Amino acid sequence: MKTSFNDQLDITRRDLMKGGMGAASLAAVSAGAAVPAAVTAASVAVTANAAQAQQHAASATVTQPATGIVMSPDYARTVAQMAYVWGWPMVNMINRRAAITQAPEPGHLNGVLPAAPRGQIAMLNDYIEPSETFVTCPNQDVVYGLGFFALDEEPVVIQVPDFGDRFWVYALYDARTDQFGHLGKPYGSKPGFYLLAGPRWSGLKSDGTTDVLRCPTSLANAIPRVFQDDTPEDRKAIQEVINQVVAYPLKDFDGEMKTIEWAKVPDIPGPASSGEETKWVVPDKFFDQFGEVLDTVDPLPGEEALYGQFRLLLDAASKDPELKKVLVATAVETEDKVIQPFFQWKHNGRPAGNGWNRSTNNAQFGVDYFNRTGTAKSNMFDNRPNETQYFYTDHDGAGGELSGSGSGSYAITFPAGQEPPVNGFWSLTLYNDKHLFHANDLKRYSLGTKNKNLKRNSDGSLTLYAGAKSPGGDKENNWLPAPDGKFSLYIRAYWGKEAILDGSWQPPAIEVAQ
Repeated sequence: MKTSFNDQLDITRRDLMKGGMGAASLAAVSAGAAVPAAVTAASVAVTANAAQAQQHAASATVTQPATGIVMSPDYARTVAQMAYVWGWPMVNMINRRAAITQAPEPGHLNGVLPAAPRGQIAMLNDYIEPSETFVTCPNQDVVYGLGFFALDEEPVVIQVPDFGDRFWVYALYDARTDQFGHLGKPYGSKPGFYLLAGPRWSGLKSDGTTDVLRCPTSLANAIPRVFQDDTPEDRKAIQEVINQVVAYPLKDFDGEMKTIEWAKVPDIPGPASSGEETKWVVPDKFFDQFGEVLDTVDPLPGEEALYGQFRLLLDAASKDPELKKVLVATAVETEDKVIQPFFQWKHNGRPAGNGWNRSTNNAQFGVDYFNRTGTAKSNMFDNRPNETQYFYTDHDGAGGELSGSGSGSYAITFPAGQEPPVNGFWSLTLYNDKHLFHANDLKRYSLGTKNKNLKRNSDGSLTLYAGAKSPGGDKENNWLPAPDGKFSLYIRAYWGKEAILDGSWQPPAIEVAQ
C-alpha cells in the first residue's frame, strides 16, 4: 500500500521528535538516480575542486584531539553550546530537505507552499498565501519557487527563461545557507540551462548547458524569486514566463525548454499549521543529527579545530550515557537562552538608524556564525546584500514597542526622493509576533513598488500607515493592517543602489500617528 505525502510528513515529524532522522535515514531520503556515464561525444569533463583535497592533506599534519579521554561535564557543556549555535542552521536545512522532498511530484503543499521531490523545484503561480508557515518573513512582492537537491549524487539542470525587463533572481543555497553561483537580473544572467553540481561530482557537462554552478556542499536548495506587480494584468502576464522556471535531474536534460503550468499542479495534503513556523530544530534530538552535518559539510578554512572538538564531543557522549544527557540539557538551555533571542530584531545584523537594524553578510556568512544563526532563526533564506538589503524593527522611533493595542497606529514617512534607492524594487511588510503575515480583510501584507495606487503627500513625500485601525479616507490605500498585539516592520530593498549598500541611506523613523 502506498504511503501518502501527508503520512510521510507525519513520519518525518515523528522521526524528528524521536531522533529517527539520523544519517542512515537521511541517506535513504537522498538516494536517487545515477548520473549517466556519458552524455554526448562533445561533452566536457567537470572536475572537483583540488584545493579542498590540499586543505585536507594539510590538516592531517596537525595533532587531532585524543579519543578515549574521560570528558568532564563542564567541558562537554562548553563545547556543546558552541556546537549548537554553529550547527543550528545546518540541522535546520537537513530537516527542511527531508520534509519537502517527500512530495510525490511538484505541487503545492496544502495549496500554499511549493514542494517537489529531490532534484526538482515547484513554483507558485501568485504571491504566497498568509497561511504559509514553512519559513518566517515571506514576502508578497515576488512569485516564489522551492526545491532541494543532493548535487554530488544527482546534478540538476535549472532553466532560466527570458524574463525581459522583469526583476528576477534565483537564490541557490548550500547546506550552510550561503548562496553559491550568480543567477539573476543583477548579474545580467542570460536565458538558458544552468547545471548545478556538488563539490565531488565528476560527471560530464552535456552540450547545450549554459554554465556550471558548483555548490560547496552536496545538499543544496533553490528559491527563485520573480517580481510581480499587484495588478490583475501582471498576474496574467507573468504566467508564461514562470511556467518555464523548471528544474530536473541532469539525466532528464534534452536541450529543450520544459514547461509546467504551475497554476494547475496538484495541491498536496500536508499537516495542519500550528500558526507559527514549523519547529525544524528539536533541541532534544539535535546531537542525534549533528554527526551528519560534520560528515557531509566540509570545514571552511580555519574550521578544522572546531570539527575536531565537535567530533571528540560526540565520541565521548556515545560511550557515556550521562554525558549524552549533558549534551541534551545544554541544547535545550542554548535554544532558550541563545537562539530564541535572535527572534528580536535588535539582536539581528547591525543598527541602521532611527531604531531599525539591517542585515549583515546575508547569504554569504562564511564564519560569521552570529549572523548566520540569527538569520536562520528569524528570517531564513535571505538574498545576498547586493541582491537584497533587509531593514527590520520591533520598535518605533522613540523606542516604544510596536503594537496594535491602544492607539496602535504608526506613520512611516519617506521624504520626497528618499524612498529606498534601488535598481529593482522595494517594499514595507508587516509581520505578526511570529514573523508571519497577519491575515486581514484587505488581504494586504506589504506596500511598495508593486502598488500602483499609493497616495503621495502634497510635497511629494510618501507616508505609509501601520496599525489595527484604518487611517480612513484615501489614506487607507497606504495602510498595512496590524494585529491587536505586537508586530514588526520590515523593509526590503532589492538590487540596492550604492546608498543602500554603503549604509548612507537610512530608513525613516516610525512615528505614532496623530
